[in-house]
Amino acid sequence: MRKILLKITCLLLVVCTAAPSGKAEDKKEFIKWVDFTPTLGSMEKALALDIASQKEEIKLNWVELLAYCAAKNGGKFGRNSEKEITAIAEKLKQGADLAELTEKMKYYGYYIEAYTAVLGEFVGSFKVQAENNGGMSWIDKYGLKVFSPIAKGFPFSHYDDFGVGRTYGYRRRHLGHDMMAQVGTPVMAVETSVVEIMGWNKYGGWRIGLRSLDGKRYYYFAHLRKNRPYHESLKEGEIVKAGDVIGYVGRSGYSTTENTNNIDESHLHFGMQLIFDESQKEGPKEIWIDTYAIVRLLQKNRSETVRNPETKEHFRKYDFWEPLLEE
Repeated sequence: MRKILLKITCLLLVVCTAAPSGKAEDKKEFIKWVDFTPTLGSMEKALALDIASQKEEIKLNWVELLAYCAAKNGGKFGRNSEKEITAIAEKLKQGADLAELTEKMKYYGYYIEAYTAVLGEFVGSFKVQAENNGGMSWIDKYGLKVFSPIAKGFPFSHYDDFGVGRTYGYRRRHLGHDMMAQVGTPVMAVETSVVEIMGWNKYGGWRIGLRSLDGKRYYYFAHLRKNRPYHESLKEGEIVKAGDVIGYVGRSGYSTTENTNNIDESHLHFGMQLIFDESQKEGPKEIWIDTYAIVRLLQKNRSETVRNPETKEHFRKYDFWEPLLEE
């Protein structure tokens, strides 16, 4: 019943945010472009301040800290960003009002909405299993409740390749992030999401599309393994928890013939699309962001797996629970 209610909630989110047909769609006010530029250092600083403040009377929000820094510097993050984030955090801890501090910042409203769409569900309270005297117990935590797309213990390499050229089919920009790993490396759900699509795509090969429960983020995992690309439990319309195994790295794609390996080197194509209105889901209005810094941040939180020797399927080792699964 809980799973059914979650599905209904997600469907309602999609329906309620869908744009009406015709010219009225163009008149709706919603964000049409996001250039997400916070550095790894700035995100780590804001995250650390957020987590530390949960034990204090005045609690900080890392997204607000990042949005303030972006609004102050025209979306640019540089050497002084971490100092500026620390400075605004100190003001807030001393009782300063964020609304007053940002009142004259023309674009703070834009950045807080945009950055909330990217990071809004990344941090919060959750429970995770841990070994305890030969058994398992639940531990309450606060912090990153999202996971790396690659399972713990499996090596990968990467660099910032967002926007570089691609030529298969037609010339286009690479709107994702390639994580080079061996065939069969377990691929993990970044956050608790709905499995929106599975199947073959001539560019991405075997791929998975996950939609965040708030409807704002669409995660795209492509070039999965030939013959057995998906975890045996994965089904469209189902809920997957953050850190669940959803599939396996491969090199499928670049072919109109299903189940073809035409990618030279095995890797995971990982992409994040932002959706402020359903008219942006497919077509020329799509908003894809550079996830290189995000992937580096998520390396702090990698879900560990165990392998069933009979089925050769991987499963997460430690279970996970968060408030979104209780609503």
